[in-house]
This record gives sequence, structure tokens and C-alpha cells, in this order.
Amino acid sequence: MGTVETMWQLDTMGLASQFLDASVTVPLRLENFIDNEFMGSHTSQWIDSLSPYSGNLLLKVPRTPGIVVDYAIDVAHRALREWSQAPVQFRALHLFRIASIMESKKDMFIVWESIDQGKSIDRARAEVDCAIQHFRFFAAHIEQEETEVGLQKGKTEETFMHKQRVPVGVCAIVVSSTMPLYLLTFKIASCLAFGCTGVAKPSELTSTTAFLLAEVFRQAELPKGVMNIIFGDGPGTGSTLVRSPRIQGVSFVARAETIMQIRKDTAGDFGKHLCFDLRGISPTVVFEDVNIVQAVDAAARAAFDNNGQLCASGSVIYVHRSIYAAFLQMLKVYMEINPEFYLKVGPVVSKERYDKIRSLLLQARGEGAMFMTGGIPERVPNRGFWVNPTVLCNVHPDSRLAREAMLGPVAVVCPFDGEEVVKLCNDNPNAVSALVMTDDLRRMRRVAQHLDAELMWANCRLGGELGAGFNDIRATGSGRKACQRSRDEFTTLRTMHFPAY
Repeated sequence: MGTVETMWQLDTMGLASQFLDASVTVPLRLENFIDNEFMGSHTSQWIDSLSPYSGNLLLKVPRTPGIVVDYAIDVAHRALREWSQAPVQFRALHLFRIASIMESKKDMFIVWESIDQGKSIDRARAEVDCAIQHFRFFAAHIEQEETEVGLQKGKTEETFMHKQRVPVGVCAIVVSSTMPLYLLTFKIASCLAFGCTGVAKPSELTSTTAFLLAEVFRQAELPKGVMNIIFGDGPGTGSTLVRSPRIQGVSFVARAETIMQIRKDTAGDFGKHLCFDLRGISPTVVFEDVNIVQAVDAAARAAFDNNGQLCASGSVIYVHRSIYAAFLQMLKVYMEINPEFYLKVGPVVSKERYDKIRSLLLQARGEGAMFMTGGIPERVPNRGFWVNPTVLCNVHPDSRLAREAMLGPVAVVCPFDGEEVVKLCNDNPNAVSALVMTDDLRRMRRVAQHLDAELMWANCRLGGELGAGFNDIRATGSGRKACQRSRDEFTTLRTMHFPAY
């Protein structure tokens, strides 16, 4: 029985854990999915993917060589013409079919997403539900999309104007390890919906559910070559993929340093359509007029959801000085008297992430920060990459601790005196979104108007609707997300004029 057939049957945590315990000496090996087929061994180089829960070897990920990357791109090019010109109903049919198969294997996806990334079962379930919805949403969207036609009056004659959306072409899709399946399906669903073909590469840290998604594509009888999934590291496989002159669009979720390198590498390729989503942080702003109990609950959940490994994690909490001391004390008590809170905070995804968080916490101690909860983890993790939920105070707002994304269960709480907190938020180039808590509607409107955030919540947390969409702002990237914004990512606009007889 092959790897995918084996994993396809392991749809409970008990079955999966039992299998992994028995296969320590012979770990699972993932296979690239190209032209609707799983490729056998085609490389002598493998990446060890470790379990966040134990630190032990979980599976082997192929370090895909350049020749195989080029083959996947060629396959996607061969499929482009037919897929891009197919009726939208044909494309929508396949997206609905993918969603249905995923729905039937939802438990399996939940188990492996939790095992691979370290997230709780509840969090994994929410993300898998969203992943399924991505395909249904874009399938329904393209079926309802209307063509834009109008009468254009010129100086000498009238013309009919017809606006047509043209697929970008073959796209490279590369996503991070924060929400592996959620991010991958969001990009792939919109890519396919708008007529592009692609080659996708998940993070080498979290490749498991991408591998299982490939089996869904095979069972859904997605036309050959339309979407290919390859595995490997960023500097090798990922760089080869996005730098290829035959890749016409790049959709990338990553760190600023990686994105800057891609910009340099592709500077001479003017025709390449680049779209970047940069990982960052999202401040929580708590004004003095709120119910502190509710504010503490919202801030804690914002900071520690998904083990703090979200671009939208509220890892920096600004609290009005008049309630700052009370807020800190209540946050500490809240975490002490809610044991289920700790049960939902799992390990971070990798040893590299663990080491970075430890380094930042050592810096915090050196700068005189106060540890309200948590502490500095051991230099060498004993079993898995566990970091206790940590709350820091006495941190200067300009410190690296309050400006960089830790991507772990660490929250920094800083006081503020008035609406100048908006400037504190806007001065941080890494800010992505924001949670604002106030019962003053006029203040809420003022703050919302001036915050440079791509997405904002007011007195609520992580609600969203795919049809609304949002754009990256300022230094957070050049991403376009959801509905018409995703259309802008995977299509270009062609305007034609005809005589008006």
C-alpha cells in the first residue's frame, strides 16, 4: 500500500498516532503530484519533517530538483490553453467536486493538519471547514460573474466597450506553515476558478495535507496538469519555481526577507505578475470604556489562537493606561483559572521557530521586561517544541519584541494614553490587521478611519466573509484576497472597443 493510500485510511487521532508509533524506523515519504500522477522516488535528497508534538521524525519530504520543477511547469503550460478557455461551468463543476470529496474526508484532513502543524483539533476543524468552503465559494462566484459592456463616447465616434478578464497564465503558489491547508486551498481555488493553471509548493515544515489534497484532485478527475503539487525547501525548490521565466504569476505567502529576495531575482522579468502576502503582526487596542472582563477574553484569544502562529494574531496588546494595571492582573488570573486555555495552545511548528521565540524571550529578559506568565523555554527542547503561553509587560513600544512577529504563544502588553495609539500601530511596518475594543462608536469610527490595517475587527474577533475581500496595505505586501481581489491576482484586464452601428 502506497503512502497516500495508507494516510487516506487514518482519519482519527488514535489510528494516526498508532500508525506513526509503529512506523518510526520506516517513516512515510511524500511524493510529488504532477500531471495527475504521484511520482515515485525521483530524488536522493530528502528533508526531515519533525513532529511539533514530540520532536521526532514525522515523515520525509522530497527536495525536488530543478529538472522536476521544470517538468511540472511544462505540464501546467500544456494544460493552460484548454483550462483557460473552458466554460466557467466546467471549471466550477470541478471545484464543487473537489469540495465534496474533501467534505467526505474531512476528519482525515483535520487529524493530519493537527499532527503536522501542532494546532488543536478545534482549530484544525475550523480551518478545514474554511478550506472546503474556498472551493465552493469560488465555484459559485465565477458562475455568477457578469461581463462588463458599455457605450463609450469619443470625440468623433461612439464605440462599444467590452471588458474581458484574461487568466495570468501558469502560476506558482507558495504558502507558509501558519495555516497550511487554509492558505493553500484559498490560493488554488481562486487560481483554478479564474482559468489559470499552476504549480504549488507548501512549506517543507507542513506538507502533509497538501499531499492529501493532491489525492483529492486525482479523485475529482481534475484535467491533467491543471494543478501540480511539488515539495521541497524554499532556497532550492521554491526559488527555482518562482524564478522560472515560464512562470507568469507568483502568489506567495512568506517572510519579508524571502519576498525581497524574490523581487531581486525577478526584477528583470517585467511580465511576471507578482502578488505577495507578508506575515506580520496585528495589534489589539483596548480603550478605557470597555468591559475589562470581555476585553481580557478577546485579547487572550486573539494572542494565543493557533498557538500564536497567525498573521492576524494579536501579539501586541495596547491598553489604556487608566485600566492597564487592572487589565494585566485580570489577564494573568484569566489564564490561571482557565485550564482549557492551556490545553488549546499546542507546540510551535518547528525547532527553528522554537529557537527564534527563545531568543526573543532572552532579549526580553535582557531589556528588563516582566514575565506576567510563562518564561524562557529550555535551550534544547525535551519533547516537542512547546512554549508556555507567555505575557510580557514593561516592554518599550519601539522594542523588537513589540514590532516583529514572534509567531508563537507570546503577547506583549503596552500602555497608551490616548488616540495617539493609532500612530503607534501605524508606525509599525509589520502590522497587518487590528482588533479595536471600545464602546464609543464615534471613537471607533475615528480610529478605524486612520488605522493602516488591511482588515479590522471592532469588538469582535476573526469574523470574516469571503465576498468582502481585503488588500494588503503599506509594507505588508501586495496581496489581493477574496472575491474581486483574488480575480485581480490571477487575471489581467483586457478592454476592447467596437464600432457602435
